[in-house]
Amino acid sequence: MADDGVDRILEQWARERPDLDTEAMGVFGRILRIAKAAGDAATATYARFGITRGDFDVLATLRRAGEPYALSPSALSASLMLTSGGITQRVDRLDRAALVNRVPDPSDRRGQIVALTPHGREVIDAAVAAGLETQQRLLAPLPPGTRRELDAHLRQLLAAMATTP
Repeated sequence: MADDGVDRILEQWARERPDLDTEAMGVFGRILRIAKAAGDAATATYARFGITRGDFDVLATLRRAGEPYALSPSALSASLMLTSGGITQRVDRLDRAALVNRVPDPSDRRGQIVALTPHGREVIDAAVAAGLETQQRLLAPLPPGTRRELDAHLRQLLAAMATTP
């Protein structure tokens, strides 16, 4: 297997600080580089639909909510772990692009609901399919069994990190 940039960093640390165990640095260095490459690929894919990754997150959250594809701004905020100001900025941009609209909340006459427009649903349906194609292309060099093992190991690590302070 060919060396990658992380290998070179680990070799330098081994030379300069042979007393350090750099195994974790190798794992997380690769995870971070993979995340950046995948993020860059997603950004390019979603740009073809005129949306950003942040826009995608809002649209996908509304789409996954099921019919009527609408949520309160606070539910969006909680789901996306964004401040109300962050949600407002994204919703404003998506509203201007006619991908969502704000409608009165039927259960709270003072509130509003953010809803996908028919055009927004078309865009997110196409963007999620294209995004999955991009992710599948990135994983294609790994055999299916290796992909399943990787997924299981990453799930295990994520669960362990969620319980570790």
